[in-house]
Amino acid sequence: MELARPAGAADRQACTRLLSQALVAAASMRGGAALVGDATPVTLLERWSRPGSSTHLVVGEYEGVVVGLLAVAATEQTGRGQTGLVECCYVESGARGVGVGTALMDSAVEWCTGWGCSEMDALALPGDRTTKQRLEAAGFTARLLTLSRRLD
Repeated sequence: MELARPAGAADRQACTRLLSQALVAAASMRGGAALVGDATPVTLLERWSRPGSSTHLVVGEYEGVVVGLLAVAATEQTGRGQTGLVECCYVESGARGVGVGTALMDSAVEWCTGWGCSEMDALALPGDRTTKQRLEAAGFTARLLTLSRRLD
């Protein structure tokens, strides 16, 4: 049985492990180095776990084991109002396809609704069709592509 719930202090080791995997996976993809930057599991967990912040960290369990996580932030967007931004959604490869990602995303939608968000955004790296398809299955649609050009 899959379950999504707010992350607690007891989940820190599992979250660190999952974020390490997520950062390595993202950094290995086209555009991933720019997305990941100098982020570490420790810095991300500190930011997402700060009491009173407009961020929410959720873990996903399957058969009682933490196998996924999702971080979402509520931000004010000019002309769009309060918007939820999925900053990270990761499920271990061996636990994919059993509903953990869906449970995580449903939890994020519920949290964003509670924060008064009128919409949510999520990022997919160039060529990452799997992420794009999963986001589309969750109701997301592409609205903007950001292209970059180096000037050096």
